Amino acid sequence: MNDYERIALVIRYLDEHHTEQPDLATLAEYLGLSQFHFHRLFLAWAAITPKDFLQCLTLAHAKELLRQGKSVLDASLISGLSGPGRLHDLCVTLEAASPGELKSGGEGWTISAGLAESPFGRCLVGESPRGICHLSFVASQDGQAEWTALQGNWPQARLQRDDSAAARIAARVFARPGQSRAQPALRAFVQGTVFQLRVWRALLQVPPGTLVSYGHLASALGKPAAARAVGTAVGQNPLAYLVPCHRVIRETGVMGDYRWGQVRKRAVVAWESGLRSPVETLD
Repeated sequence: MNDYERIALVIRYLDEHHTEQPDLATLAEYLGLSQFHFHRLFLAWAAITPKDFLQCLTLAHAKELLRQGKSVLDASLISGLSGPGRLHDLCVTLEAASPGELKSGGEGWTISAGLAESPFGRCLVGESPRGICHLSFVASQDGQAEWTALQGNWPQARLQRDDSAAARIAARVFARPGQSRAQPALRAFVQGTVFQLRVWRALLQVPPGTLVSYGHLASALGKPAAARAVGTAVGQNPLAYLVPCHRVIRETGVMGDYRWGQVRKRAVVAWESGLRSPVETLD
């Protein structure tokens, strides 16, 4: 069991028992660890204490982040900034496949793809000649379903296994502030409609540790009646974490669905909240 799997178990436990406000001893015992080792593990993974993490799971916290996200998102979209709130110096240029590229199915291309570790479990990363074209969290042991999905998106392309290259990309995508020097923007290449591309580019404007509702995202795009369509586009995002669809929640503050699992969504949101939260000692 890796660190993320241990944290995922704790998140599921907290989802079921958060009203009991379990203390450090209870959580450590649940994982079969000493309080010292559990606290150190959690702090190293999330950069916040279990107590702060528990607060991140509450409805009040989600609603507060949602309120903050409205003005931040508007300012970003209006000013035309490119990813103002990306982690450290990470910026992403997002381009869509042309009709010709879609029709060819990647014919003549070699897509370098491989499995890599992330703070939220293993992921499959694929990079085409035009940029990163696939990033998904792996649910199975062998990742075969994710490989099949990647090949299905580009049926005529040749897949070349390269776990080392995937690890280098993942290290940039998931790096914490101060872990890496400023580097050129990551190039991302997706299959999507004009509307989907607008939604995904808008998501790049939402800073980490900030949440926005489907309805407000639709309004910011000038489509206030299209919250459902925005939700569909968010759910079809092909680049996990890189295009931060995990930062979109319902108007009520409820986290909502996530194609890579609700537990993982909660983990990502709390992990990003920890980047802007002071580290405190658990009572």
